[in-house]
Amino acid sequence: MTKTLFEDFSEVSSKQWKQLIQYDLKGADYNETLIWKTDDGIHVKPFYHADEFKELPNISRTKATEWQICQTIYVANVEKSNLKAINAIARGAESIKFILPSEAIVVKDLLVNINLTNIPVFFECQFLSAKFIEQFSFTPNMANINIGTDIIGNLAKSGNWFKNLKTDHAELEAIVKDTNAFTVHMDLYQNAGANMVQQLAYALSHANEYLNHFDAVLSDKEKQTFKVTFNVAVGSNYFFEIAKLRALRELWSTLAEAYGFNTECYIFAIPTKRNKTLYDYNTNMLRTTTECMSAILGGANMICNLPYDAIYHKDNEFGERMARNQLLVLKHESYFDKVDNPADGAYYIESLTQQLAEKALELFKDIEANGGFLHQLKEGIIQKKIKESAVKEQGQFDKGELILLGTNRHPNPDDKMKHELALYPFVKKNPIKTLIEPIIERRLAETVEQKRLEDE
Repeated sequence: MTKTLFEDFSEVSSKQWKQLIQYDLKGADYNETLIWKTDDGIHVKPFYHADEFKELPNISRTKATEWQICQTIYVANVEKSNLKAINAIARGAESIKFILPSEAIVVKDLLVNINLTNIPVFFECQFLSAKFIEQFSFTPNMANINIGTDIIGNLAKSGNWFKNLKTDHAELEAIVKDTNAFTVHMDLYQNAGANMVQQLAYALSHANEYLNHFDAVLSDKEKQTFKVTFNVAVGSNYFFEIAKLRALRELWSTLAEAYGFNTECYIFAIPTKRNKTLYDYNTNMLRTTTECMSAILGGANMICNLPYDAIYHKDNEFGERMARNQLLVLKHESYFDKVDNPADGAYYIESLTQQLAEKALELFKDIEANGGFLHQLKEGIIQKKIKESAVKEQGQFDKGELILLGTNRHPNPDDKMKHELALYPFVKKNPIKTLIEPIIERRLAETVEQKRLEDE
């Protein structure tokens, strides 16, 4: 049989579909009735068709079959953190991220019995020290050791440099000379309330500050092997978040190519904190599950889940095990590691990706034409724009237009949480002198939750 099933049916163009829909609307305007516009300025249509694309979308270079499960460990005690990492690996973690509060930590002791050939290890240092990097001389192979250094991210979050602009850049330059890598913490922008276009544009402009600095410092060979990591917070807008990660890769590839840098980037994804809730906390597991799914389908390299109780409990074995098991179920029972680039060719996602990339690039160009990212941070422009977006989203939550189940829709009045708080779950006010206004992470449910706690 040579004829295919579809040869028995005539093709229907997007124009014909639109005409049929317009007829069914009985006089209502197609554009006003069925096309909606997001806060990011993205237009979403009721249907998508192949003939709306001038050329077929490019095939993604990422491989969803290769995403890895990561466990984050805050290092308060080296020996305990080492044992915790070994235990996590035995229980399914495929990589470890250590958060280091002090440069007094002995890295060699932290990595005892961890096979660096098979297990990638990330270090997020809460300090800046080129001398600290000398500790890694004990291993001849740095391929699976990743040191996340982001002085601009620290400035944006804390309002201050680690030391000062000149010293921070000198330390960063020394670190990059040894690691041939830097990190961009764009998760800050999402957790503070920036919309997706802002997140992408600010991440790109943030990275551009580093490229401007290192363009003349690194050799052509170093540029081609350079590794850039984007730490991304993933929200619950399922298809949009898939498109956001895909757009990020496209934007980075365009920017890196202009400088002659490696056009591949590494995406480290974690669920957002912005929509997490104190009351009816089990819904947080539902949110993080779909957010991790978006991260996988969007092409994240590494995913670290957020425990359901992370906003009010200290690190604990149960919460971390549940978070890790969510990823294990997605990988080994839901088969999210069996198909490369499953989102490729989906017209809806391709359209979202294209629109997000175009609008983010437009905003990026505007930032660069008006002094660049650091300049706008110092002038408070970036902070102002994020606040405007956050206030708009907060208003939608307060009106019930943006729903968090168990918080502003179907709350359980008998749910009590005051006795559960091991951590302060709200924005901490610590008046200190800062060079610039810091970008503050804030959850949508905070005001509602504070009121409920007072009423318990």
